Amino acid sequence: MHSPSSPSARRWDGTRASAPKRQSLRIAPDSPSRLLRCGQTTSCRKCGNPVEWYAGTDDRPVRLHPHELPVAQVPESCRWHVSRGIAHPSGDGSSWCRLAHDLLCPARPAPMAAPELSGLRRSLALRTRRLLDAGVLAPPAVPAGGPPPGEAVCRPARPVVQLLFVRYLASRPVDEILCVAQTRRRTRCTAEVLGPGALHGVWTLVPVTLRHGQLALPSDVMAVYSLSALPYQEQLRWRTQRCRDHATASTAGDLAVVDWEPFDPLRHHEHIHTRLPTHGRRPGGHAPRRVWS
Repeated sequence: MHSPSSPSARRWDGTRASAPKRQSLRIAPDSPSRLLRCGQTTSCRKCGNPVEWYAGTDDRPVRLHPHELPVAQVPESCRWHVSRGIAHPSGDGSSWCRLAHDLLCPARPAPMAAPELSGLRRSLALRTRRLLDAGVLAPPAVPAGGPPPGEAVCRPARPVVQLLFVRYLASRPVDEILCVAQTRRRTRCTAEVLGPGALHGVWTLVPVTLRHGQLALPSDVMAVYSLSALPYQEQLRWRTQRCRDHATASTAGDLAVVDWEPFDPLRHHEHIHTRLPTHGRRPGGHAPRRVWS
């Protein structure tokens, strides 16, 4: 004897009882920012407080405090507003504004131009202390007296990388740069861009290129991790900051902004190293060479 109804029967009103198909988030073709909205929230690596990433007017990533503040509490020169996914360094005429995280980060020196924000900085510093006490946030590894001699030369914390004929300043060592793509579980991919089987670059000494009219720097050469010898598609994969599995997955969106920042010898002069890495793990294992052209 069979039951008159089956597991895939219709509802009482005659409609088909089928589960809706799950759809992944997609990026609109006309979106000014190629980053998925759900993935713009992250935590500051120095203080552990939440931040939101946006694309700036000059295509550089901007970190903003996740909450809006009344304009009466923020100096006019420190106000930001977001329009269509782009962060603008000014107010939009409303009674609320956004604020750059660098002004509030407890791990940075307090800005002299914004004493009104001291109360908010103290609340974020208290949260940072709680994260340190709970072991969620790792304490800074550099001692108060500065890095030990030769450590910055052996393994630059923020190396200069050359790819697609442009020099970029990375936010972390080359072998720690993570993929920014979204996985099927809608989390950020944990694979490294310089993963197993990937082509490696080479550390080279190149001249410090200055634009016309800029002041000269104390050094004339700098250490650069060059990817110029790699194929175009491989350099493009590095530029989009994707692992080998997500390099061809065009439907996978980005859950974080890329870590590349256009290198400027004057603004980033503290990251210029005149010697090649000589100790520790060197990506690729290639012997350093000197390049003058």
